[in-house]
Amino acid sequence: MTFEVISETACFGGVQGYYKHTSETLGCEMRFSVFSPRQSREGRVPVLWYLSGLTCTEDNATVKAGFQRAANELGLMVICPDTSPRGDDVPDDDGYDFGKGAGFYVDATEAPWAKNFRMYSYVTEELPALVADKFPADMAAQGITGHSMGGHGALTIFLKNRDRYKSVSAFAPIVSPMNCPWGEKALTGYIGADRAAWADYDACALMEQHGAADTEILIDQGLADNFLEGQLKPELFEAACQKAGQKLTLRKHAGYDHSYFFISTFIEDHLRHHAAQLS
Repeated sequence: MTFEVISETACFGGVQGYYKHTSETLGCEMRFSVFSPRQSREGRVPVLWYLSGLTCTEDNATVKAGFQRAANELGLMVICPDTSPRGDDVPDDDGYDFGKGAGFYVDATEAPWAKNFRMYSYVTEELPALVADKFPADMAAQGITGHSMGGHGALTIFLKNRDRYKSVSAFAPIVSPMNCPWGEKALTGYIGADRAAWADYDACALMEQHGAADTEILIDQGLADNFLEGQLKPELFEAACQKAGQKLTLRKHAGYDHSYFFISTFIEDHLRHHAAQLS
């Protein structure tokens, strides 16, 4: 496995870095960013994974979310992977909501996607192994969060790996891809037409299947989000949590949309939510 430092820059007392490596899981070169707080110079620190949404890369949250000041204060390492495999040899689709930039954090089983689109395994196995080897990360103290498609990724990955992730949150997540146009398109393309197989990547179905987790789930949702009713449907996850007895804080905010203006407003709350549980 090749690993290369693209850049490392001082930021609020810590270091904001960009890196790239050759991914065996995805069969291409991948980039990711890591914010290392000042505390990481003295030892291993808790890790927060941030999964981005449709059309995004590792750069969106790193530049726009504004998490570095609070992450440095709290001693959190924040890692932002890309959202899909990249490269000329990777298959793509003309739509913004499928193919490159839209990996949906699943392991595809359908051709031609199965060869490269294995973002679930990449985010849960290969990239954490690389981070553990190259950075002072405390892999016994990992949390996960994300936005939109990345919120879907954060919730589903947490619910299937509760022994690994100690905290979880999401911004405007796709809570039930089985029941929205974005999800139906992605899951059909990547997984196939058998809807029973989709349940493994649906937060509502996973909550029903696995029951409540010990930790509280935090979700923020803007009420001026133009995807709220058609794609996100947070009420479905709220109902699933109530049925399972899962502790959920679902905060709804008038005037906020789906953008990074929304995320940057509440990102510090999420970092503090994770730091409290990871420390």
